[in-house]
Amino acid sequence: MMKADGDRMVCASDDCGASIERDREREDAFVTTEAQTDADVIESSEDANFEGKPKSTDVVCDECGTQEAWYTLKQTASADEPPTRFFKCTDCGHRWREYN
Repeated sequence: MMKADGDRMVCASDDCGASIERDREREDAFVTTEAQTDADVIESSEDANFEGKPKSTDVVCDECGTQEAWYTLKQTASADEPPTRFFKCTDCGHRWREYN
């Protein structure tokens, strides 16, 4: 991954040393993280909070009975199988999965 350093683009890895001149005309076609805010980031690690992810209202939490939960989709089986939905209750935080 390259990062801007004055009029050059340099490798972000300390041991690489690669460097090229910046091409200002092409930079409009690239997305940079300089203007990115925390609101633009989607957390995807296993232990991440679900807040901010899509909500489903067609489920019922087995722990507290709330009918709303955040969810994520993951392909846990072969590609010809439907994805698995992982839920987190918006009220009590209980987690569960649903296989389609």
